[in-house]
Amino acid sequence: MSRPSANGEAVVEVLTTVHRRRWTVAEKLELVQESLHPGINVSYVARKHGISPSLLFRWRKLMSDGGKAAMQADDQIVRAAELRPLKKRVRELERLLGRKTMEVEILKEALEIAREKTALAHAVALGGRFPMKRVAEALSVSRSRLAEAGEGAAP
Repeated sequence: MSRPSANGEAVVEVLTTVHRRRWTVAEKLELVQESLHPGINVSYVARKHGISPSLLFRWRKLMSDGGKAAMQADDQIVRAAELRPLKKRVRELERLLGRKTMEVEILKEALEIAREKTALAHAVALGGRFPMKRVAEALSVSRSRLAEAGEGAAP
């Protein structure tokens, strides 16, 4: 696109897109190590490789902080790329554990109901008649409701 300038000549503006350069961990480490040599200026190293000095200072700080954190914890530094799949696996296992826990609770409830019904069947088989309290408990209704339902039934 062109526009007139103050002296009357046409000024052309060129609009381009800037692509970000991706640096590998090895390249970042190499640049940081180069900037750590005695007598080497960080800005010189940054200009030499075509990056901003602030970016190189940031990489140096991140490397320094990561190293300190690992030393304080007496542990190894784990890369984020290695950590992501592990976190995903933990979430998956937690979800599976939740499902299994729910299944166990449902089975416990079913077993309790089956035990109540089995106890009722034994009582009927031994006594020859239905104990109202056990039947009411098994059906989860009050004994009075059960009696009302029994009165309305045909003999």
